Amino acid sequence: MSSKRDYYEVLDVSHEVDDAELKKAYRKLAFEFHPDRNPDDPSASEKFKEAAEAYQVLSDRDKRAMYDRYGHAAERQPGFGAGFTDVDDVFSTFGDIFGDFFGFGERRHGHPSRGGDVETSVEIAFEEAVRGVKKQVRFARRALCDACGGSGAARGTRRESCGACRGRGQVTHTRGFFMISTTCPTCRGQGQIVREPCPACRGKGAVDREETIEVAIPAGVDDGQTLRVSGRGQVSPRGGAAGHLFVVLRVRPDPRFVRRGVDLHVDASIAFTTAALGGEITVPTLEGDATIEIEPGTQSGQTIVLRGAGVPRLDGYGQGDEIVALRVLVPKKLSAREKELLRELAAESGEPPAVAAKRQERGGFFGKRRKS
Repeated sequence: MSSKRDYYEVLDVSHEVDDAELKKAYRKLAFEFHPDRNPDDPSASEKFKEAAEAYQVLSDRDKRAMYDRYGHAAERQPGFGAGFTDVDDVFSTFGDIFGDFFGFGERRHGHPSRGGDVETSVEIAFEEAVRGVKKQVRFARRALCDACGGSGAARGTRRESCGACRGRGQVTHTRGFFMISTTCPTCRGQGQIVREPCPACRGKGAVDREETIEVAIPAGVDDGQTLRVSGRGQVSPRGGAAGHLFVVLRVRPDPRFVRRGVDLHVDASIAFTTAALGGEITVPTLEGDATIEIEPGTQSGQTIVLRGAGVPRLDGYGQGDEIVALRVLVPKKLSAREKELLRELAAESGEPPAVAAKRQERGGFFGKRRKS
C-alpha cells in the first residue's frame, strides 16, 4: 500500500476540478509552503514538493487519466515522470508559472537552476518489450569536467568570489527613489570568477561527452513510450542538479502478433472440414505454441480468447488476453472425388444435386445466365 497521500487530497480539490481551479489551489499551497517564506520549517519544503508533484500530475491530461485509473501505481508507467529531486527541481520545472504566482522569476536568488534534459532512443525486440530487459543506452550530454571537477579553475587554483557583486551575482543601482537589481556584468551572475581557467574545459566546468549506461526496461512497455533516468541530463551551468535523460523506446514488431493495449491478436486459418466437424489447431503464444479446441460448426470470424496470455500490465496487476480470430479456408481447386462428395453433401443438406452441379458448371451463383 502506498504511503503517499492522494493527489486530490493534497491540493484539497474534487475529482471534477477544472484547470483554472486546479491552478488556483496549487497557487495557494505553493505560496503557503514556499521555502523562502518558511526558512525555519524543514517540513515546508516537503509540503512544497508534495503540492508541486500533485499539480504536475493532475494538470497533465494523460497523466491525470492514468492516475484516476491506477492511483499511485501509475507512477511505475514508463514516461510518467512524477516527482522532483529537490526544491530547485520544482523551480526549474514550473519557472514559467512561479513568476505569475509570486512576482519573481524561475528560481530563488542564489539557487542554481537544474540542467537541461537529454533525449535518446533504444530499439528492442517485441518479446523484450513484453518480458522486460536491460539495455545499454548510448547518449551525448554536457557533463562535469573531470580535470577540474566542474569548478572551471585550473588544477591548484580555485574560483574566487566576485568583488564587483560580493558573490551575490547581482548588482544594485539606485534610480531616484528606486533600487534596481541587475545581473553582475563581471561574473555574469555566477557570483564567482576564474582567474586561471582549466585548459580541458576552458573554464566552463563542463565538457561534451558520450556516455553509455544500462537501463532497466520494465515488462509491458510499448512502442513510443519513454523512460526517465533522473540526473543523467545536461549538467547545470551553475552547480545545480543535472537534468534528466529521456529514453524513447522503439519496439520492433512481431509478425505473429498484433498488439492493442495489453491484448494480443492472432489470426488462425482452419480448414472448412475442421470448422464443420471440429478439431484442434496450434496457435502461437508468448510461451510457445498452444493447442486449442475448435467446436463443430465454427464460423469464419469467430474468436477464441486465451485469458491471461497477453502482455503484462505496467502497474503490475495481471496480464492482458490473447484473442485468436478464426478464418475458414475454402479450397480453390477440387478433385473430381471432392466435387462428388460436396454434391452429395449439398443434396444431404436439402439443396438439389442438379442445382449444385449447374453452379459448378456456371462458376457458382454469379455465372452467366443462359440466353432465352
